[in-house]
Formats: sequence, structure tokens, C-alpha cells
Amino acid sequence: MVNDHLSDFVTRIRNGYGAGLVQILVPQTNIILKVGETLVRTGYLESVEKGDKKTKNLKGPVMATIKLKYNKKKPAVMGISRVSKPGARVYTGVKDIPSVWGRLGTNILSTHKGIMSTKEARKLNIGGEIICQVW
Repeated sequence: MVNDHLSDFVTRIRNGYGAGLVQILVPQTNIILKVGETLVRTGYLESVEKGDKKTKNLKGPVMATIKLKYNKKKPAVMGISRVSKPGARVYTGVKDIPSVWGRLGTNILSTHKGIMSTKEARKLNIGGEIICQVW
């Protein structure tokens, strides 16, 4: 049983790229779908597809399919890490959003307007909880 679905999601992406996989399966939750869609918008993932009963494990959760993106056989994601954890939440204001990998990467934030990237949060002038960092 997984208690922190986002940490599991980040680890599955990291392991999928490490193994050279084209797609991975993750337990489908609303927050994972939203984070995945944000990663697709920012260009780090190819696509996120909702699962149905056909992709359901035996007595397990419905699984979403994440297609990993490669640029000339190199992973689009060089690194991904979880920042805010259930025991230690990390919040930031719009002026204090940290840069990731010399502004080559991005933060994924959970705000009152939804889950978004650093660029989108700065455009809307809002801060929030830093979920993860991708570079």
C-alpha cells in the first residue's frame, strides 16, 4: 500500500527513464493526473492517459498510462525530485520561487488555482506548495 502517491509517481518516472521504458503505469489519482498533465504542458512527458477497468490490476487500483518523452534517444527528464513531503511541507511566495538547475528546469506548484509550473505561477503572480522539481 502506498501512502504518498506523488513520491511513488516521481520514483516511477525516474526508474522508467533509467530503464529506458517508453511508458509506465501509475495508480490513477486526481493529483497524479494533474501533475502529469502539467509535465506534458511543459514538455517533459509525451502524454498521460486515464486508465479504465481493463488496466486495473487484480483487486488493485485503476492505473494511468504515462508515455515518457525522449529527444534523439535521450530522456527529456534528466532529473526529478520530490520537494514537499507529507511530513515536511514546503511553501513559497511568488517572489521566492527557487530556480531549478539555473532556470533550465521547473518547479511544479500546487496553488489555489490548481497545479501549475513555475512559469504559469509567475504569470498569474501566485505562490503555493512546491510539489516537485524537474530538470
